[in-house]
Amino acid sequence: MASTTAKSYEQRIVTHPSPLAKRLLKTMAEKKTNLCVSLDVQTKEQLLGLAETLGPYVCCFKTHVDIYSDFTYESVVEPLVALSQKFNFLIFEDRKFADIGSTVKSQYTSGIYQIVKWAHITNAHALPGPGIIDGLYAGTKDIADERGLLLLAEMSSEGSLATGDYTVQTVELARRNKEFTFGFIAQNRLGNDDEDFIIMTPGVGLDDKGDGLGQQYRTVDDAVSGGSDIIIVGRGIFGKGRDPITEAKRYRDAGWNAYLSRVK
Repeated sequence: MASTTAKSYEQRIVTHPSPLAKRLLKTMAEKKTNLCVSLDVQTKEQLLGLAETLGPYVCCFKTHVDIYSDFTYESVVEPLVALSQKFNFLIFEDRKFADIGSTVKSQYTSGIYQIVKWAHITNAHALPGPGIIDGLYAGTKDIADERGLLLLAEMSSEGSLATGDYTVQTVELARRNKEFTFGFIAQNRLGNDDEDFIIMTPGVGLDDKGDGLGQQYRTVDDAVSGGSDIIIVGRGIFGKGRDPITEAKRYRDAGWNAYLSRVK
């Protein structure tokens, strides 16, 4: 069977086993963007301002809900969900769960964040084994909307231990529940040619090579040609005095053109 790297997003919508992945691919195809912007900011004003400004250019936003200093559910989650509906983007809470099944289920569904209620996508480390997937999946049982999980198979930080056999075993875990575990945070295409895992890739930059704290950047063309479906960019769009709209358009166009080159 042909590799998913050569198939269009529209073709993959038809056959993908995950309802959430189908929705994500549909959003990407309709908006002609494979850009995910990482909203690593400090306040709800910054978060919602960027979501409003950049909503037209992204397929999803990545959040770190525990770093917003003035978080309340009503003032952060509710307006962010409204913006996701207005601009047709998905919300990816970069929670990186890493505990036993019963604990992650509670972290996912409870507390002040109640992540499962609003985040279409979340992610987890494979280290705890299959129980982490089972626990998170159990947390979606009362949610009517689509939900999906990414496993962290590879990371963009220097010296990452997520390599080799760890990555191989992470792929094996994902195969246990493809309707929920729809892909990976990774630097390269993973899985067999007849499997369709969505690959979301952080550490992508058009200008910078690193951040001095271990982050390493790859070019957009390198990431997408290597199998990435979605590029994740944060500071490259709104850091260092950059104009967010100008940079978002720049990354959107670079990502989309790289995708078109891959599937032509």
